[in-house]
Amino acid sequence: MATRQRPQRVPVTAFRKSTAERAAIATGRKEAAATVALRTRVRKQRESAVQARYRSLHKAARNKGKKSAAFVPSAIPADVGILVAEGDSWFDYPFYDVLKMLDDAFGYRVESVSHRGDTVESMAYGGGQLDDFVRCLERVKRDGKVPTAVLLSGGGNDFAGPEFGMLLEHKRSSFPGLNATVLDGVIDQRIRTAYVKILSRITGACEQLWPNEPTIPIVVHGYDYPVPDGRGYLGGGWPLPGPWLEPGFREKDYADLPERVVIAATMIDRFNGMLQSVVAMASFRHVTYINLRGTLSTKAKDYRLWWGNELHPTRDGFAAVTRRFVEKLQNSIK
Repeated sequence: MATRQRPQRVPVTAFRKSTAERAAIATGRKEAAATVALRTRVRKQRESAVQARYRSLHKAARNKGKKSAAFVPSAIPADVGILVAEGDSWFDYPFYDVLKMLDDAFGYRVESVSHRGDTVESMAYGGGQLDDFVRCLERVKRDGKVPTAVLLSGGGNDFAGPEFGMLLEHKRSSFPGLNATVLDGVIDQRIRTAYVKILSRITGACEQLWPNEPTIPIVVHGYDYPVPDGRGYLGGGWPLPGPWLEPGFREKDYADLPERVVIAATMIDRFNGMLQSVVAMASFRHVTYINLRGTLSTKAKDYRLWWGNELHPTRDGFAAVTRRFVEKLQNSIK
């Protein structure tokens, strides 16, 4: 008589692993489908933006006469223009930022080496940064295209963060507020020199790759007035980044938020003034400056609608900032 074999038991760990894998496959496919569906809607929005832009160009050209119409493409291209970008978190922020919105909402093709946390000094003096940037330019050139403009964003990480407190005199000192000597050294010397260097690098690379084209425009921007209320990314707290300004103010005994706002505004004005002085240099006639001050509110009743934290806008805030970029690109960059 044959012996009856007992069924083999599946180890609990193997069962759990199999169940987890099936769940991972199911959720992975579900999330992929949702993302593709979202991107499909965004692409349709993008196509509408491109069509609207070129229809407006055709209309403006016709109003100027048939000769002007010859300079507008007869067929609607895939993009409004090509932008190559290098920058910080305003160009590389989770879920939404200036570059994502220029692409999705306004139809620009964007090639970028931007990275959140980058300083202007690292962009100006890092050899790897220049290599990556030139690679972006080369991709555009291989397609037989010329960039509409180069976008550059940077400076905030050079004066905000752990070092910010060094810019401040103690509130109970003889000269409270920003230390004029340190501010001059950081913004008007160190950051300014880095900007001159990086603009020269970008200009030189573009001239080498497109020697027979007009100098490719470069667009830089200042920052808007922040509210140093102690909020970091998603509220802040380790390991999330931020806050960037409040710790320095707290260290130097500035507890009043309106007073902090005024001091931060003075620093932002100084930074914007420095940028304007760089753009005014004879070597940089092809560089355009965007003044973003006043785009986002600092009023106590509504600033949180525009500022997601101390240094970064909300989605609506980034949308407002991006519209300023579009205005400059469409009205000043030809």
